[in-house]
Amino acid sequence: MLGDTLKNKKIVISAGASGIGWAITKVCLAKGASIYLCDNDSRAINKVKKHSLHNKRVGIAGPTGTIEKLQSSEWENTLHVNVNSHFYFNKQAIPLLKKSKSASIINISSGAGIMGFPLRSPYAASKWAVVGMTKTLAMELGKYKIRVNAICPGTIKGDRMKRVIRDKAKFTKVSAKKIENEFVSMASMNSWIYEDDIGKTCAFLISDEAERISGQIIGVDGNAIRLD
Repeated sequence: MLGDTLKNKKIVISAGASGIGWAITKVCLAKGASIYLCDNDSRAINKVKKHSLHNKRVGIAGPTGTIEKLQSSEWENTLHVNVNSHFYFNKQAIPLLKKSKSASIINISSGAGIMGFPLRSPYAASKWAVVGMTKTLAMELGKYKIRVNAICPGTIKGDRMKRVIRDKAKFTKVSAKKIENEFVSMASMNSWIYEDDIGKTCAFLISDEAERISGQIIGVDGNAIRLD
């Protein structure tokens, strides 16, 4: 049931023109929110402008491999994009949010940000950093009635995961199909997570129904029991 639980809410979504960001955009629009969408992919933005709904590309997957074989530049770029983007976006948003009587920040981390992720140490490190930033901001901003939470998606079905599976298959010399089955089996529900699942969780956390929820790291992962 969609309803209008986000009516009169104004939401800024980074990396909003594709992937999880676009899924969040669509769900929040359907629930009555006004969306201010931004993305550094101009082609994706232009595509959105032509979309019938029109009235973050921030995060990256990083390289696959053991840490001793990674290039320093790959490590630095993953942390630069995945961690610094959150810093700069929050830094600019917080002074504006303090003017509101009630505001919410949702950072997107990952299951890798609470479990680790073999062969993906730059990505895991960056997502743990997002968790730490979220916890700290919730402490700092509570007195301003600004809620800060993080969502940790599980194995999202989509183009990014296809690339991750391809890279892991190449590194481990195991078939892509077997790698795909292994990823799905890491959750006790034995299923993919869909981008809309993240959108729905974001919409709830933004709504007044979640007005006492802050400082939480919320897994949307079908109960991931391992990440190997």
